[in-house]
Amino acid sequence: MTFSPSHQPDLDWSQIRETIKLLTVSVAQVEGSMRAGDESVSALACSFTGMVDDMKNIHEILSGLQQSGSRDNALQHCEAAQHRINSAIVAFQFYDRLQQCLQHVSDNLKGLSTIIDTPHKLYNPAEWYKFQESIRNHYTMESEKVMFDAIHQGKSVDEALALFQQANQHSDEDEIELF
Repeated sequence: MTFSPSHQPDLDWSQIRETIKLLTVSVAQVEGSMRAGDESVSALACSFTGMVDDMKNIHEILSGLQQSGSRDNALQHCEAAQHRINSAIVAFQFYDRLQQCLQHVSDNLKGLSTIIDTPHKLYNPAEWYKFQESIRNHYTMESEKVMFDAIHQGKSVDEALALFQQANQHSDEDEIELF
């Protein structure tokens, strides 16, 4: 059975099927972007790992040389480069958070498609509540839960994002990361 498209609707046309198609396109876009990002970040991670190893080797070689102004200057530049590389590696944590967020979005869109496509779930408030709780329980950061709750309390996207940022800043102040 074929279904009519939105540009030529007939009696078989359904806004639910059209919604599912749009959700599926969104999932494909998110997952495609994540795959492309993974390849780029993997290449960057390999490059940085190689640079860290190279800098350690250069540092060892320079340390073995007879002490001089040039050697000491080169060691200072080597140490500065190592610090910048380490800072860049720490910055990759952003990508991990972004990846996790996009995976949640993709999973949520898939789940939403399933609810919309299943009549006994579509019209069942308990199924919607169970799905919403599942989404909230998959969040690992408190700021994500704050944003989720704000939206479900009727706050606007801007208000929810402001609360999300505030919760993020608060957790960053309380969080101590050891490397």
